[in-house]
Amino acid sequence: MQTIGTIVTNIVATPLAALLIIFLAALGLSWGLRRLAIEPRSKGTRGLEPYACGEIPPAHMAVPDYGQFFPFAFFFTILHVVALMVTTVPAAPRETITTFVMAIIYLLGAVVGLTVLYRR
Repeated sequence: MQTIGTIVTNIVATPLAALLIIFLAALGLSWGLRRLAIEPRSKGTRGLEPYACGEIPPAHMAVPDYGQFFPFAFFFTILHVVALMVTTVPAAPRETITTFVMAIIYLLGAVVGLTVLYRR
C-alpha cells in the first residue's frame, strides 16, 4: 500500500505536472515583480530616432562593405580545412603514403589559394 507522500511524489514527478508547476511559478514571479519594472516613458517626437548623445544624427546612412570580410573568411576556411586534413592523417604504415600525399596536395592547394587571395 502506497502512502499519500509517495502518491503525491509520483504525481508531481510527471512531466505535465512539473511543467505546470514551473509555469505557475514563473507566472507568479512575473506578477509579483511587476512593481519593480521601469515604467515606459512617452516617446514624444524623437522617440523613434537613434540615440546620438543629444545631437541630431546625420542624415546619411552608413552602408556596410563586406569587401574585406570575404577574403578573411576564405583565408579562415582554407586554413581550418587544411589543419583538419593534415592533423587527421592516420599513422598506419600501409595507408601512410597515400594519406601523406593527400595531405601534401591539400597543403599545396592552400598555398595556391592563399597566393591567389592575397595577390596584389
